[in-house]
Amino acid sequence: MSYPHYGPSPYGPPQSHPNGTTILVLGILSLVVCLFIGPFAWSMGSTALREIDESGHYYDNRGAVQAGRICGIISSVLLMLTVAFLAFVFGIVFLTGGFK
Repeated sequence: MSYPHYGPSPYGPPQSHPNGTTILVLGILSLVVCLFIGPFAWSMGSTALREIDESGHYYDNRGAVQAGRICGIISSVLLMLTVAFLAFVFGIVFLTGGFK
């Protein structure tokens, strides 16, 4: 079964968001190498998704932007849990006099 050809897209050819690859790389690196990159991937991804949704154009790398944003969210949560755990441990050590 073949589908009819409806002609060219009214929005033109698909475009790539200029920061799509950067956001994906930052998101992956935040999980693998350094958790401190996660908030940057999260904020850049949220901004890029907002730009993509408001533009009305079809971007072919929306999935990459969304994946980078999700990786940034995960690494940001892991960073917050790590900081909370370290604060708890140092608080316990400080209260028990372990630094003497």
